[in-house]
This record gives sequence, structure tokens and C-alpha cells, in this order.
Amino acid sequence: MKPVYLEAGELKLIDQTKLPTEFIVHSYTDYRKIAQAIVDMIVRGAPAIGVTAGYGVYFGALEYQNEPKDVFYDKMKEVCELLASTRPTAVNLFWAIKRMEDVMAANVDKEPAQLVAILKDEARAICAEDIQMCRDMGKHGAELIHQNDTILTHCNAGALATADYGTALGVIRAAHEAGKNISVYADETRPFLQGARLTAYELHADGIPVTLITDNMAGWMMKLGKIDGVIVGADRIAANGDVANKIGTYSVSVLAKAHGIPMYVAAPTSTIDFAMKSGDEIVIEQRDCREISHICGIQVAPDGVAMENPAFDVTPHQNVTAIITEKGVVYPPYDINIPKLKE
Repeated sequence: MKPVYLEAGELKLIDQTKLPTEFIVHSYTDYRKIAQAIVDMIVRGAPAIGVTAGYGVYFGALEYQNEPKDVFYDKMKEVCELLASTRPTAVNLFWAIKRMEDVMAANVDKEPAQLVAILKDEARAICAEDIQMCRDMGKHGAELIHQNDTILTHCNAGALATADYGTALGVIRAAHEAGKNISVYADETRPFLQGARLTAYELHADGIPVTLITDNMAGWMMKLGKIDGVIVGADRIAANGDVANKIGTYSVSVLAKAHGIPMYVAAPTSTIDFAMKSGDEIVIEQRDCREISHICGIQVAPDGVAMENPAFDVTPHQNVTAIITEKGVVYPPYDINIPKLKE
């Protein structure tokens, strides 16, 4: 299942706000509309956002390729700034844009029309690399899952959150493909319900046994001995191993630690912010409180009540058993072992 791909000169995005009841694919050639699709969460998940942003830069270059070189570079700066402004927490967004900017800087001697093809190739490379990284993560992470394990996951870190296959769900898929008789509990993940709408949808479609629960049931399931491990994705990982992920992940990590259950994070190295010392520095996106006051357009909260809607929280590294990357599994001490991934 590919949520973002290039086809016939257009960027295709599965509308994830419509799943699971409607399967709609939108087509884009305007970088502004691509940026808005990221804001509106038509495409979401840190790796998928990064891939989409790479293609967004390419379509910006395509639009301005006939401008004089100095004007072209001024316009491309605006393109990159717009795409970077869409969502503040997921580091893959900035990583992909920086990679496209580096390509432009390395080819400053070329005319804009020549640069368009180079940027297109780079965007495609980012997409292809993401797919391969997820496959590699799956292989490494599957070794941590035992026969007959039941895994809890929070939010959606599957194919829909990447270019294909998934991070946390990639590990689960790989274990399933290896013949391990596993099953999954999926938190619904309020307020946007990515677990209910997307994770349950993906796993059910793949024939992987999945049970949907509300977020506040996770601790009780652990108490009953129904959970053997937790695997989640990440939107940004600090150099000390602190992990920003969908709101509610921190609570799951505390529950897992209290019950002696391993808590794994699956993410590509592009999600690691090597320059960020700890999770205290991570900017947490605040989203429209209508996501809390309404469910599927139906108002469930009284008018005038105060609300807060942070989209992410930060799980401290002490609660993380291991981080699964495409380069292998990283264990504590993270402040020593994470920097080795740059080598």
C-alpha cells in the first residue's frame, strides 16, 4: 500500500482522512496544494511526510524552471520555506527538504531546467530509500518478536505512514511473514483515530490478527497479561534517545515500564535529530481543538469549554527498551550508541 507515489507526471496521495470507509487518491502538481495536503493530514506519518516534501520541492522547481536563475533560486527558497512550515515536529520533513536544498546547492552551475530532472531523481531516491529502510527495519525488528507474541501499537506507523511497508508495522509484518503466530492490539489513538482508522485497516487487510481497543484500555490489557511487547514509530528522536511520537505514546511507555513489558521504537535514521541533545528541545505541534470537540463532524463537547490539543508527546529514553533502525537495533546507553549511526 503506497500512500505517496509519482505517476504520469502527478503526485498521488491516498486521502487518509477518508479511510477506512472511502479509498480516495488525489493528484497534485502544485507544491502549494502539496503543502496543504500535509497540513490537512491527507498524508501523515513522518517518513511519508518527508517523501511528500521531496516531491513538493521538485514540483516547485518544475513550476519555476523558466525563470532567470536568480529568480528561480529565490522562488525555490520560498517553496522550501512553505513546505517546512507545514508541521513542526516530524524531523523527516526537514531532513528531506535539506537534502533537496543540498542538491540545488551542489548544482548551482546548472540552468533551472536542467536542475528539475536532478531534483526529480533525488525525490524518487528519497522515496525508494524509505521503502528499503522499512524493509531492513522489519528484518532487524522481527528478531525481537517471539512466537505467539501479542504486540500493542499506538497510532499508525504502517505503510500509510511511509512510502510503503511501514516502521512499527513493518516489524510486525516481517514477523508475520517469517511465520511467527503473532497478534496485535491497536490503540484507537485519539483524537485523530489513526489506530482505529488506519492501523486496524492495514493489519486486517493483511490478514494479521488485530484487536482494536480504546486508548484507556491499554494498561488493563497489560495487567491481564495480554501484551508481550509494545512497538511504536517516531516523528523525531533526540541524540539521547528521547522519542517524540503521537500523543499518548508517553502514557503507553509508562504503563509498559510499570508492567515490565519491552517498549520498542522503530524508525529510520532520518528520524534521528543528531543535533538535538534531548527531547526537551522538541517543538510539539498544537492542532485545531475541533479535533477534540468533534468526532467525525459530530460535536461531543460543550461550547466554550477550554481545550488543548498537542499532537505529540515525548517519551524519555529511560522508558525505551531499544530503537529499531535500518542499520540495526540500538540499545542503551543511547547517548553513546545513537551517534554511532552516523558513521
